[in-house]
Amino acid sequence: MSLVESQLEPSTGIVTITMNRPEVLNAIDVPLAQAMNAAIVPLRGDARVRCVILRGAGRAFVAGGDLSRFADDFDKAADVADELLDALHPVAETLRAIDAPVVAAVHGAVAGAGLSLMCSCDLVVAATGTRFLMAYDRVGAAPDFGGTYFLPRVLGMRRAAQFLFLSETLDAEAALQAGLVNQVVAPDQLAATAEALARKIANGPTRAFGQYKRLADRAFERDLHDQLEAERAAFKAATKTEDFREGASAFLAKRPATFSGR
Repeated sequence: MSLVESQLEPSTGIVTITMNRPEVLNAIDVPLAQAMNAAIVPLRGDARVRCVILRGAGRAFVAGGDLSRFADDFDKAADVADELLDALHPVAETLRAIDAPVVAAVHGAVAGAGLSLMCSCDLVVAATGTRFLMAYDRVGAAPDFGGTYFLPRVLGMRRAAQFLFLSETLDAEAALQAGLVNQVVAPDQLAATAEALARKIANGPTRAFGQYKRLADRAFERDLHDQLEAERAAFKAATKTEDFREGASAFLAKRPATFSGR
């Protein structure tokens, strides 16, 4: 069985990616990171993809990084970190760069690099009983894999600092209240809820969704003038898509639009 399973549903354009190292709660080691890279990075050039579901097999989403390889030889720990992050960084960059929105379906433990991975997704559905924590302070390490990029954007600077410095663990309801997740459901409803959400998204204007993702990711870096001009460019680009023609025509005809993602 492969470390990462990826399945594209041709009729909907939904790609379901499952991290498959359940015996260690999908803790990320170098082989798993490389398998994630091999499954996710090619999505960037695949126009068939309309939505992505990211999930973990077994009892957890991702319980952080696997520290065992670091402990084998602490003098080489920095080299192991490079090998791990060389594979992981393109994963986060791809999830933000693709037009298709990404839905994380999380359960069990979501910790460390797993939390960073979750935060790189666009929407999060969590099962009741899920626990969220960073835990880098517990091992004397700085956050990696985009944690310091995503958490302040998701939680705000003060809340992110509290979460990190005080080694907080949030349950699913607290994560919902903090804005870390979008929806909390019973564990036996997690897969169905994520799939229903993905199907609704996959029926939308995928290229326009991609423009939104890129605009939102840069919104805190630009001043108002530059953001307005970026929006102008994005809107003009959208007018050249088949989906814009369909959407505008459907609106004027007072009928539901049927988007193709092109």
